[in-house]
Order: sequence, then structure tokens, then C-alpha cells
Amino acid sequence: MFWRHNRQDDSPPIEFFEDAHARVKHERYSLTEPTPPQRKRRRRLSRKQTDSLLGLLLVAPLVLWLTAAILYPLFSAIRLSFLDTGIIGTGGKFIGLENYQFILSSPDFWKALGRSLVWVVGNAVVQTLAAFAAALILMQSFPGQGVARIWVILSWIIPTVVVVIIWRWLLGTSGGIVNYLLVSLGILDSPVGFFSTARSAFASVVFINSWRWFPLMTVILLAAMQGIPQELYEAAAVDGATSSKKFTNITLPALQPVLFVLGLVGTLWSINVFDIIWLTTGGGPSSATMTLPVFIYDMAFKGYRLSRAAAASVVMGMLLLVFVYLFNRFMSPPPETD
Repeated sequence: MFWRHNRQDDSPPIEFFEDAHARVKHERYSLTEPTPPQRKRRRRLSRKQTDSLLGLLLVAPLVLWLTAAILYPLFSAIRLSFLDTGIIGTGGKFIGLENYQFILSSPDFWKALGRSLVWVVGNAVVQTLAAFAAALILMQSFPGQGVARIWVILSWIIPTVVVVIIWRWLLGTSGGIVNYLLVSLGILDSPVGFFSTARSAFASVVFINSWRWFPLMTVILLAAMQGIPQELYEAAAVDGATSSKKFTNITLPALQPVLFVLGLVGTLWSINVFDIIWLTTGGGPSSATMTLPVFIYDMAFKGYRLSRAAAASVVMGMLLLVFVYLFNRFMSPPPETD
């Protein structure tokens, strides 16, 4: 009892052990080691950004290819126009603007330019009238309408060489079906040489090229006409409008944007046509069908003046740029209003 009493008196109080335990626990858990530096988290792209990047990667090869296919020939032609190269594969010395002076002072160049303008206007008139007529007919309901809409595109998908062979045979002086029918019906006394005289050759080539290309314009106009609301025609019919009034007041205004694009693109296509003219008449007779593309080809590969032909092509390209600017400036349809 005495020992116990003394032991209890000499032992430290219970609060001492509690304080010591708390200090040890605090020292053990309060001293933390320095945390390692955290890595910078990468910013993840959103779904829209990922799709845009994928689209750019898929389109990039085609864009690079088209850029190379367009820019390289363009700069090569510009560079060649300042040299005196005659044949492909041969070198030439720098002569400055002599080729341009020769081209701009050449009467043959300006005559070819004039024929090209007549060619473009003739094709525009024939193709537009034929396309409008075909589109208006195909808009009507009749038996076989679906078949007719498919077959109208046939002349456009036929290769150009086949088109030329067919029409040279049809318009031939001896054995041509057109001459045979005209003589048989008493319209002509004797067969006509469609490619023999200057005027008939030019008109024949314009007709062949228009026959080749008007189906494409027909399909485009037909698609645009089908997009015009039928309520407009019904309201016009209630007001007593005739078919001509409907066409001038509803159809033509609605087709202005389409006609603008067709006028611009069709002009650029027409003035660059080479294959049909070359395969049909070769630019003859007596240069009657020698437009600018045929003139440039003849100068480069038959006259062996490659640099002069390059200068002529550059001048032609500059004239087309001026045309595109003026066409957009004065022929652009007015903006749509709500």
C-alpha cells in the first residue's frame, strides 16, 4: 500500500502522457515531404476542332495537288513569255517584252480575238435558247418524262471525238443525212458544203458545240425551276396572268442567280474551247474558225514560236480577268431581301 502510494505519487500525471502522444502524432503527420512537380496537363481538343482538323488533313493533299497543277504551269508560261524559245525542250535567252509587243501588234491576234467574241456570243445565244426550251418542256407532265430527263444529258456525256465524227458524217457533202433530207424535201437543189465556206463553217461549229453543251445548262435550269414555289404560279393564275407573264415576272427573276453563274462560267468555258474546233475544221477554212485557243496552239506547235504563244496565252488570261471583274461589277444579281 505504501509502495503503491509512493509509486502513484512519483509517476507523472496522465496529462503528461496525453500531451506527449499528441506532440509525437503532430510531428509525424505535420512534417510532409515536398510533392514532386506536377506535369502540365495537355489541353484536349473539342469534337468540333477535331473534325475541322481531320477535314483539313483530308483536303490538304488535293489542295496541294491543284495548287501545283495550276500555279506551276501559270508561272512557267509567264516565265516562258519573256524568252525566245521556239521548240519545247530548247532553251532561250531573255528578251523582255518583245513577245508581248509582237502579239499586241499582230493583226492575226486581234482577228482571232474578234472571232472568239463572236464565238462566245453565238454559243451563249444558241445554248441559252435551247436550254430554256428543253427545260420548259421537261417541266411539263407527259408520258415518258423521266426517260426524257435522263436522255437529254446524253449528248453531254458523249466524248468530244465521237461528237465530231457523228456531226461530220451527218453534215457531209456526199452521203450526209442532213444534205440528203434537205435535197429530198426540195429545200435545196444540191448538197451544201457546211464546212466549205467561212460563214457556214463557223455557224456549223457553233451549232455542234452548242449541241454538245446545252444539255448541261438544261439540267441546271431544270433544277432551278423546280425550286421555284408553285404558289407563285397559282397566285399569278388567279390574277389572270398569261404564260408569258409568268415567265417574265416569276421564272426569270427567280433564275437570276443561276443565270449569272451560267453566264460567267459558260463564257469562260466557251472561249477556251479548242477540241471541237480543231477536230472539225482545224481553224479553217482560211482561218475562219481560228479562235484564240486555236491561234495559240497553231503558233506554238505549227509555227514553232513557243514563247510568243505563251505571251498570247498570258494576254488572253489577263483579258479574261478583266471580263470576270466587269461581269461581277455590272451583271451581279441584287442581294436578296427578306
